[in-house]
Amino acid sequence: MLVNEAWLKEFVNYSMPIDELTAKLTMAGLEVDSVEPAAAEFSGVVVGEVLSVEAHPNADKLRLCKVSVGSETLDIVCGASNVREGLRIPVATVGAVLPGNFKIKPSKLRGEPSNGMLCSEEELGLADSADGLMELPADAPIGDNIRDYLQLDDTIIEVDLTPNRADCLSIEGVAREIACFTGEALIAQSVGDIAPTIDDVVSVKVDVPEDCPRYLGRVIKGLDRSVPTPIWMQEKLRRCGERSLGPLVDVTNYVLLELGQPLHTFDLNKIDGDIVVRRARSNEILELLNEQKIELDDDVLLIADEHKALAFAGVMGGAQSAVNDETTDIFLECAFFTPISIAGKSRKFGLHTDASHRFERGVDPELCYRALNRAIELLTSIAGGEVGPLTDATSANTLPTSNVVPFRYERIQRVLGVQLDEDVVESYFTSLGMTVEKSTGEWLVTAPSYRFDMAIEADLIEEVARLYGYDNLPQNSLNISGSLASVEERKQPLDRIKDLLVDLGYQEAITYSFTDEKSLELLTPNADVYKLQNPISSDLSTMRTTLWAGLLKVMDANIKRNEETVRFFETGLTFVVENGTLKQEQVLAMLATGQAQPEQWGDASRAIDFYDVKHDVESILALNGLAADYQFKSGEHNALHPGQTAELTNSVGEHVGYIGLLHPALESDFDIKKPVYLVELKQQFIQIKDIPVFHAVSKYPPVRRDLALIVDEKLHVNEIVDYIYKQYELVNEVIVFDIYQGKGIETGRKSVALGLILQDKSKTLVEQEVEELIATLLKSISALFDAQLRE
Repeated sequence: MLVNEAWLKEFVNYSMPIDELTAKLTMAGLEVDSVEPAAAEFSGVVVGEVLSVEAHPNADKLRLCKVSVGSETLDIVCGASNVREGLRIPVATVGAVLPGNFKIKPSKLRGEPSNGMLCSEEELGLADSADGLMELPADAPIGDNIRDYLQLDDTIIEVDLTPNRADCLSIEGVAREIACFTGEALIAQSVGDIAPTIDDVVSVKVDVPEDCPRYLGRVIKGLDRSVPTPIWMQEKLRRCGERSLGPLVDVTNYVLLELGQPLHTFDLNKIDGDIVVRRARSNEILELLNEQKIELDDDVLLIADEHKALAFAGVMGGAQSAVNDETTDIFLECAFFTPISIAGKSRKFGLHTDASHRFERGVDPELCYRALNRAIELLTSIAGGEVGPLTDATSANTLPTSNVVPFRYERIQRVLGVQLDEDVVESYFTSLGMTVEKSTGEWLVTAPSYRFDMAIEADLIEEVARLYGYDNLPQNSLNISGSLASVEERKQPLDRIKDLLVDLGYQEAITYSFTDEKSLELLTPNADVYKLQNPISSDLSTMRTTLWAGLLKVMDANIKRNEETVRFFETGLTFVVENGTLKQEQVLAMLATGQAQPEQWGDASRAIDFYDVKHDVESILALNGLAADYQFKSGEHNALHPGQTAELTNSVGEHVGYIGLLHPALESDFDIKKPVYLVELKQQFIQIKDIPVFHAVSKYPPVRRDLALIVDEKLHVNEIVDYIYKQYELVNEVIVFDIYQGKGIETGRKSVALGLILQDKSKTLVEQEVEELIATLLKSISALFDAQLRE
């Protein structure tokens, strides 16, 4: 937000240098981003009056002007389209220096003498562009230095406010803060009630008082639209980043900047009947002032009449009720909309206005009357007009009340480490507009209506710290007695798993917990999603049901930057609504695409495949020492290829996660042109690890026997391997070293070659024992798995 010193000093008469002021503002929580002069450096420019205008004899677009600058009359050649007799304008006299070190010298233009230059706002550095000369009021004193006349020796301060300090979104709000830390009195704008001079009213009906507890308005008739906005108001608006659009708009913008209260002006003749504050009807269309047409939802708050929508409440007016150059009768609105009714609505439609910025953060509900009177006072003083009676639709039951916060004085010493007198603390609170009711053990502090961020005791202590000065707080070493918590031995630290994945070539990604609904519908169509009430944008409107949505976007961004191989992992929460309740679950997700290994001369390049990613998952299981307790089996997932999807389950059949290739149908939806492998595992399972147990290394030699078994092609080899491990203690290791289908193997069957490593810890195995074990094993797996020994 932009503020300027000259306007601030109308509210608080401080004298500190600008550097000290900005430092104190920043330390008070109003961070100053920049400090700039109100106008570029220039000199020798005065107020002048055009006495006569004649055609240039040698140029169609130039004019010969005689210009009075008080002490003398100058001949100046000018090409501006709006130059005319009687116009008062800034005149750069001979010897003047304009922005950019442009010096004015006597010259001849097409043979005619020119002793100076008539200036536009652009040439004085007051605007980025201009259509003609800067027109000054008819009473501008001729010969006065333009810098003095416009008070251009001013400073513009850009303040960056945190969302909780909406009370400072105005000149008065910032001045109130300056008054607190300087000890100077705040000079508030005193505005009395404006007596009605006509009886015209517009009735107001509020259907949703919980969203709009207060709605005020007054009719003003007979405004003179030919009157320009006063130059002092134009300058104040310019220094706060607003351009002048005529009195009807300028006055509302001025009051918004001065007091922080948004107002809106309706063309009275475009209102049919009464004003109604209501929710929009589903699919209702509203054309806004910026000519954008939006289709509204039923959660949008509207200002309407009896037949049509007039304005997007708290955000922007509508085109059908807008004022224009012909408007002389208006209805001036000043309302209080609750933050929750406005928050997120403007972003939902790609809008952001000064009004929505304030209403979303909160506006003082008691400010409406003063702001409306201030606007009427300014408008009628500029453009005249007759004022009707006040229309007041206030619901006292739904208006927010001032917070009463319990406060323990002794907490200051404990939290801030400084001992302050009670009178000092009380003076801090009263300077902030708070009232204090002191009692033994606990104070009751009532915040003013504009400080709705005061909710708990810690908020009050923070205010004490701000006014005392953060730099003045002592730097004490804290004595903390800590105790070591026990660590569950069976739980693998998540960081250890992350380290393993980094070793395997993955990089950790951190994405938003919310994403677009369309991606989630593609990846998890059967999941009940949770939609945000106030999303940052439409692309971030829904809580993620899978981490794949974020990882796919990260992958896309990297591939577009010519990264051929991408491996990412992420840990975080997924959010699914089950039986009306939001369920959150910690998961680990992985994504891999590209080349299995860097290009080299010793081995041919190949793309990452299913088994590469499966190996990475098995590495996690092996890290925990429980690889044998998990099984991969053929699975189905809407987002994964039906022929390359595996479900991971534990020893008791509980679902752990999925691994597979992104479904070909989704590749086009996500604009992906290469195979992408995805993994998502529940953290609660993959963090379980085996407790190490000592086993002596056998001093007796191992024995290897190879078996070639013919089994059904749909049988998972793991089923045989797991069975052998569980049933035969002498089998130390099972190696799957070949799988074959083709000539010599009947259709529907496959050959699986297993290497069995046998070892006894107490003796050397003899041939008879080995043969008996192999015979028993073959008999068992033949019966269980319909396996035959291959000849």
